[in-house]
Amino acid sequence: MKIAVTYDNGNIFQHFGRTENFKIYTVEDGRIVSSEVIGAGGIGHEALAGLLADLGADTVICGGIGGGAQSALQSAGLQIVSGAQGDTDEAVQAFLAGKLSSAGVNCEHHHGSESHGGCCGDSEDGCCGDNEDGCAGSCCGGDEEEGCGGCCGGGCHEMKVILEGKNAGKTVKTHYEGTFNNGTVFDSSYDRGEPLEFVCGTGMMIPGFDKAVVDMNVGDIVNIHLTPDEAYGERDPRAIFTVEISQMEGAAGLKTGDHVYLSNAMGQPFPVVVTAKDDRTITFDANHEMAGKELNFKIELVSVEA
Repeated sequence: MKIAVTYDNGNIFQHFGRTENFKIYTVEDGRIVSSEVIGAGGIGHEALAGLLADLGADTVICGGIGGGAQSALQSAGLQIVSGAQGDTDEAVQAFLAGKLSSAGVNCEHHHGSESHGGCCGDSEDGCCGDNEDGCAGSCCGGDEEEGCGGCCGGGCHEMKVILEGKNAGKTVKTHYEGTFNNGTVFDSSYDRGEPLEFVCGTGMMIPGFDKAVVDMNVGDIVNIHLTPDEAYGERDPRAIFTVEISQMEGAAGLKTGDHVYLSNAMGQPFPVVVTAKDDRTITFDANHEMAGKELNFKIELVSVEA
């Protein structure tokens, strides 16, 4: 079995038809045995379907996808799991565990602002723990006025420059190392051997990281300390919600500590963790795992492209 995922620097690229790369996972006996990143070659979505079929892909995991692309993939015999976001490896593991479902056609208007927040179609009013704009507080530097389109991994919307500085609106590559206050490393591009690429000043990154890079020169190295409001925000109690097990398919098989995906009101998946469960109800937390934490980053600016 082979799974193809729209790929951009470790995350799921959010527009199938415009992806420049796919990460192809080879799966045997329900486990990933190898993976490789291949270029899409700048071809259209119908040709992408042929390319993936020729590579032997059985399943495509992506973010936004339109009706034409979905039809082309289905005609090529590929299963589609749309509406996914975040780390590609984690999404594939969730799919293999049966915890990732498709949102269907979800990108007919590729430049509209859409809300990707903490709504759960299983609740009575269709929402669980979301704020007035439909965000669950789990986005990385998203512009609240634009919904959650600015989450890491992007969205189906036109990017807007929200910061001022010489690198604002430019594609940059940075190496970084993130640590907690006790010195524990939680993430490092140096360890992966690949710098992080993003468009600076557009909300693709958490605010403090973006602001640090916007006026850096190539070769500069800075060390920054971020409070929660400069990183992933404070924990939001509204993003913790409890539902009846009988009202949620598959909930009976979950246990405390499980990381799963639920669907919002538009059918798009979002990650949660099970925090409590009894005979009748189950409680989920949609807060980002880094919410409420102070973070430290060493950032090195590798390149800037206009």
